[in-house]
Amino acid sequence: MSFEQRLKELKLELPAPPKPLANYVPVVRVGDLLFLSGVLPSRDGQLIMTGKLGQGLTVEQGAEAARVAVLNGLSTIRSAAGSLNDVKQIVKMVGYVACNPGFTDQPQVLNGASDLLVSLFGDAGRHARVAVGVAELPRNAPVEIELIVQIVS
Repeated sequence: MSFEQRLKELKLELPAPPKPLANYVPVVRVGDLLFLSGVLPSRDGQLIMTGKLGQGLTVEQGAEAARVAVLNGLSTIRSAAGSLNDVKQIVKMVGYVACNPGFTDQPQVLNGASDLLVSLFGDAGRHARVAVGVAELPRNAPVEIELIVQIVS
């Protein structure tokens, strides 16, 4: 089964690729690698939620934000590669979680994105990962995700 078919089987729809918020490009291709800029949990240009984990937002809400952010990343990948079927491997994810001091569940928040990638791509979705807690993110977003993806060259 193709990754595009698997996306439909999971009843997932990708949004339009998010537009940059400043002076950068959404993705840079170097050889067979795509380096994605950070993506936020937005739909139609609007954040689905704002705030910090440990201060009004639950781990479950953070995981949903991470899931939405990675769907935006997948949209960028499709736009750059032409199809999700061209994905060879999700190499690495770096996830930033806006949180209060003392909040230590960043990995559980990012599982929202990681679990989606593995559900969609299987072993090709298993990736190295960094989970970082930060004081603030752009537009008061609760999470921001960046990806490195190997594609068929």
